[in-house]
Amino acid sequence: MTTLKAKLQEDLTASIRGRDELRSSTLRLTLTAITKEEVSGKTARELSDDEVQKVIAREAKKRREAAEAFANGGRAEQAEKEKAEGEILAEYLPKQLSEDELRAIVAQAVEEAKAAGAEGPRAMGQVMKIVNPKVAGLAEGGRVAAVVKQLLAG
Repeated sequence: MTTLKAKLQEDLTASIRGRDELRSSTLRLTLTAITKEEVSGKTARELSDDEVQKVIAREAKKRREAAEAFANGGRAEQAEKEKAEGEILAEYLPKQLSEDELRAIVAQAVEEAKAAGAEGPRAMGQVMKIVNPKVAGLAEGGRVAAVVKQLLAG
């Protein structure tokens, strides 16, 4: 079993013993998503820590989007619950890049792409190819794309 998955299960047991309803339900849903990912496809397999992290990131993103949808729909109580679940999941993810750190990485990639002959908004694909490996798991794709567009636009 991967170390991250084992940590999730240990934390689930601790939260059940501590009667922390929110944390235990969030961890249960996340472990279910991990198990579902493990058995999807033709053969069952064990996920690596990186793959488990991607599943956790996907679950955290679902929580953020749901919180936003509930907030826009006037259901503040449900939005708060989703936000709290997202914060619990964020504890298991690497720290996200700040806006300044992300801008610096993207600016460097834009310079590399321009040096290779890429110009204007059409260079977005080339810049994203340079940036994505550097920020994998540290910044959400939508955030990265927005910064790339902004810097390419001038």
